[in-house]
Amino acid sequence: MMMLSIFHWLSIALALATIYHYFRQNLILMKKRKRLPPGPKGLPILGNLHLLGKNPHKDLAKLAKKHGPIMHMRFGYVPAVIASSPEITEKFLKTNDQVFANRPYHEGAWYVSYEQRSITFGQYGLYWRNMRKLCILQLLSGHKTGSFQLMREEEVGLLVKSIKKAASDGSAVDLSDEISSLGANMSCLMIFGKKYMDKDFDDRGFRDVIQEVMHLGAIPNLGDFFPFLGVFDLQGLTRRFKALAKVFDTFLEKIIDEHLQLREEKKTKDFVDIMMGFIHSGASEFEFDPRHVKAILLDMLLASMDTSVTAVEWAISDLLRHPEAMKKLQKELEEKIGLDRIVEESDLEGLEYLDMVIKESMRLHPVAPLLLPHESTEDCEVDGFSIKKKSRIIINIYAIGRDPKVWADPESFIPERFKGSNIDIRGKDFRLIPFGSGRRSCPGLQLGLTVVRFVLAQLVHCFNWELADNIQPSDLDMTEVFGLVTSRAKHLRVVPTYRLHG
Repeated sequence: MMMLSIFHWLSIALALATIYHYFRQNLILMKKRKRLPPGPKGLPILGNLHLLGKNPHKDLAKLAKKHGPIMHMRFGYVPAVIASSPEITEKFLKTNDQVFANRPYHEGAWYVSYEQRSITFGQYGLYWRNMRKLCILQLLSGHKTGSFQLMREEEVGLLVKSIKKAASDGSAVDLSDEISSLGANMSCLMIFGKKYMDKDFDDRGFRDVIQEVMHLGAIPNLGDFFPFLGVFDLQGLTRRFKALAKVFDTFLEKIIDEHLQLREEKKTKDFVDIMMGFIHSGASEFEFDPRHVKAILLDMLLASMDTSVTAVEWAISDLLRHPEAMKKLQKELEEKIGLDRIVEESDLEGLEYLDMVIKESMRLHPVAPLLLPHESTEDCEVDGFSIKKKSRIIINIYAIGRDPKVWADPESFIPERFKGSNIDIRGKDFRLIPFGSGRRSCPGLQLGLTVVRFVLAQLVHCFNWELADNIQPSDLDMTEVFGLVTSRAKHLRVVPTYRLHG
């Protein structure tokens, strides 16, 4: 009886302990669930994918108004957290920068950028840190980018001559095409050492191919969110990414071969020479071969060409819609430079209204409205909420730029809002971070900003502009095409009039 009694009580105790453990674990799980950021309810399997349309930055901004500046969503099997305020963004990109310094797997980047060996999409780690350091010191240093100043001035001068010729007979010009050609020429000269024609690249030309990869790269890919579906390629994205990868690889192979053949003869080193020299020196402390060189060169081409061009297009569009702002900028340029010569890069310092226009345009039309997604490398806590490892972090700078809690009259184009303001766009002030912030901020920020300021100043100083086809400023179509770079849906057609004396 004694043994039975002991066994009986032990059984009861074990049962109670099991029940206690079960409820305790469930309580912990419930608390964890409660600590997830708020967000919209999802559908089985799909999660919240059905809530995203053609302009996900706008869809997410609307959802943030309902659910708050830190929002939890699920895209298929991928948990995501969306930041839509400066305060929350700072906690991700500054306070916990290292935890969120990784990039998630991206099928397009896997094929196009040589298994994500680029700086833009590369996994955070020793290789990525060393490559970023190499690029900043060797390719994007102030000295190196400054050495291309004469080239930039010559190319922009050629653009002015081309538009001036059209202006002489009152013809309309496709300013989008003109600026695109300028971007391709400057990028090729800086990176590859010479200009390449569209036919040297692909039948469609530089910009069409680059815009395709930017557009496809931003489409929600079922293979990324449902790995088991990847093999079926239901959207045809894998096929198109592979085709694009072949175009880029053929072009880059050609360039590298040309440089190897001329290596001994060249006196001036471009980006390709520097990168190939790094391979041949054997100085690398990590794996480094032609795949890495091509990935970095492609990074440079995509980043330098399309982003700057798009930023200039949006700024000119904003000025065309607001003639009074155009006149103010022209007046500043007249007072600081005069009407007897074109703008030089050395003139850019001190052009206060020019900087205000660029900030305001980048606030309203950020080139990358969702930045590129980050990925958490470990479980952590942000603003009192639990963020799981492998969560995708999306920073909606479009929502921040249109937030009435941050900006007065946020939908209006008002460059004067920055007068006397200490708001900067270099990643320190989280109200305006068009180039990102923290470890994953754009390494070519200074070069990109120089190009945007210089080209915009030149176009506004040299010409008066009217919209073609009798379109009124208020009727200018500002529709966007969402992508990794979000550009104008329609090309900008304008009629220029040369305004300088020379």
